[in-house]
Amino acid sequence: MLNQYMEQIETLGLNFFFAAIFFFIGMAIRDVLKQGDVPKFGQYIVWLVLFLGCAGFVAKGIIQMTWESSGIG
Repeated sequence: MLNQYMEQIETLGLNFFFAAIFFFIGMAIRDVLKQGDVPKFGQYIVWLVLFLGCAGFVAKGIIQMTWESSGIG
C-alpha cells in the first residue's frame, strides 16, 4: 500500500522541506535586518522580495497540480 502512494509522499515531503527552508531563510533575514539596523523601507522591500519568491513557489505548485490533473503535464 505504501508503494502506491510513494510519489505523493515524496512530493508532500519535498513541499514541506521547501516550506521549512523558506521559514529558516525568513528567520535569518529577520536576524540580519535587526542586527544591521536597516530602515523600515528597506525592511519592507526585503520582505516583499521574500514573499514574492514564496508566492512564486506556491503558484508553480498550483499550476503543476492543475496541469497534471488535466493530463497536460
